[in-house]
Amino acid sequence: MPAWLPRAMVLALALYACFRLGSWAFDQLIGLLINVLISFFLALAIEPAVSRMSAAGMRRGLATFLVFLAVLIASVGFVVMLGSMLAGQIVDMVDEFPKYLDSVINWVNQTFRTELSRVEVQDSLLHSDWLQKYVQNSATGVLDVSTTVLGGLFRLLTIFLFSFYFAADGPRLRRGLCSVLPPSRQAEVLRAWEIAVAKTGGYLYSRGLMALVSGVAHYILLAALGVPYAPALAVWVGLVSQFIPTIGTYLAGALPMLIAFTVDPWYALWVLGFVVVYQQFENYVLQPKLTSRTVDIHPAVAFGSVIAGTALMGAVGALIAIPAVATLQAFLGAYVKRYDVADDPRVQGRHQGRRGEPLPMRLRRLWHAPEDGGGQGTDEESQGRQPGS
Repeated sequence: MPAWLPRAMVLALALYACFRLGSWAFDQLIGLLINVLISFFLALAIEPAVSRMSAAGMRRGLATFLVFLAVLIASVGFVVMLGSMLAGQIVDMVDEFPKYLDSVINWVNQTFRTELSRVEVQDSLLHSDWLQKYVQNSATGVLDVSTTVLGGLFRLLTIFLFSFYFAADGPRLRRGLCSVLPPSRQAEVLRAWEIAVAKTGGYLYSRGLMALVSGVAHYILLAALGVPYAPALAVWVGLVSQFIPTIGTYLAGALPMLIAFTVDPWYALWVLGFVVVYQQFENYVLQPKLTSRTVDIHPAVAFGSVIAGTALMGAVGALIAIPAVATLQAFLGAYVKRYDVADDPRVQGRHQGRRGEPLPMRLRRLWHAPEDGGGQGTDEESQGRQPGS
């Protein structure tokens, strides 16, 4: 046996053990790493506001606390408005349930010649086996729901704590990161950080403006139709349609259509038509003007980045995909050398024809091209050839 073989085997086993240990640790810490990534982008989003307040003389920690307090108040207000709307609708549905049940029973009796009564139907429902099993399963699932809610609250608290640290100690964090890099790399890191702050903050700024415009427009429509809870529905449409990529528009428009359907079925069609028309106005008029200087990426690239982010990290990846791709595009654009494009018609997708050739001669050449050996040579060349040459 060669002398190096035992050492090579030990080294291979050690590397394999380190790989398995690293894979296990990564699987265990993937949740924490995603929370840190979300916290980092959230800190980048509030960095402009915190920097302005800090430049005005306020302590950076206090400025960060005030920004987070404003975000928390806005989030709680949105949840309370949405919860009151849903609670009111549930109460109305419970109050109107006997009327709905009577109308269904009357339709069944008239259609199928039966003699059902509401009391019999209610008794059969209350004493049915599937209802008892459903209640038992719901009672056993309360613990799972409570665990999920507590886990979500703990994750949200973790994200806020990391975001507060990244935003409040941003200068110290950048200084500590640059202290382990050579001076030539420090400028690149700081430039990348500055681009990330500008793109992430610009993304949220433009989305916030579009959410405001969308909410006002839908509020005017819902208030004109007399749909209940118009302010809450307008806030719902504005936020969900802008901050949930790809499918946010459909999720945002479904709830107002459902509430409008309870008032008048034709109102639901009005809401659907308005959502479709406004979406076209937003895509082709409003969004290009608001995002041209903040997140200027091609719609196909944005769509692909959202799909890739969703495949990698789910809903979280969909939310941070667009600012991440915009940051990467801006950073690479600063180091990629560009040249002037020649004035060539083929750049615009137009074929360059023969200059000076009349249209009849061009059509004649195209007509006789298959007879001249598959288009090889021109008419002048074929006329210039002698027989037997």
